[in-house]
Amino acid sequence: MTASRRTPGRRPGGPDTRGEILQAARESFADKGFAATSIRAVARQAEVDAALVHHYFDSKEELFIEAMAIPVDPRLIAANIVGGPREETGRRIATAFLGVWESPEGQQRMKALFRSVVSSDEVARMMREGITQMIVQPVSQMLDVPDAQLRVSLVATQLVGVAVVRYLVGLEPVASVDVGVLIDRLAPVLQQYLTG
Repeated sequence: MTASRRTPGRRPGGPDTRGEILQAARESFADKGFAATSIRAVARQAEVDAALVHHYFDSKEELFIEAMAIPVDPRLIAANIVGGPREETGRRIATAFLGVWESPEGQQRMKALFRSVVSSDEVARMMREGITQMIVQPVSQMLDVPDAQLRVSLVATQLVGVAVVRYLVGLEPVASVDVGVLIDRLAPVLQQYLTG
């Protein structure tokens, strides 16, 4: 009977390799930020081959989304926002953002994410860097005006305020108004920020 011999190099995937990769990614995003984190660095930290990270996650952006438990892919939101008529951008943003919050699972995950952002500087930095790259920059480029990032950031202030008031604080009547009415009221304000 011969003993099994392990070849040198990275360990193969095991039962919880995906979870270990996600944990290594969370730590790397927290320590280094979004821009400085690489697939190779995450693989090193998880003690797996970089190809195995790519097996589970197609890109660094997807790894970030999974690691942060974001309930919707920000890249899809950005594509939806920039993919239609410019004069309806505010409505598309309001519809996409509130659509995430209105689903029970999305609301639960977004509440957890919001609470993490306000209680942890590291989580706030990770979210800021990731969302800037995946949403703010593409939408700003679409606007093609000198103060585009300021405009998109002002939209974010409005959205965060609505989320806090409606879903976290529960301030009436915003907390219980029909989401369609809320979108109708919010869309022109967002459009004003973007193109006014």
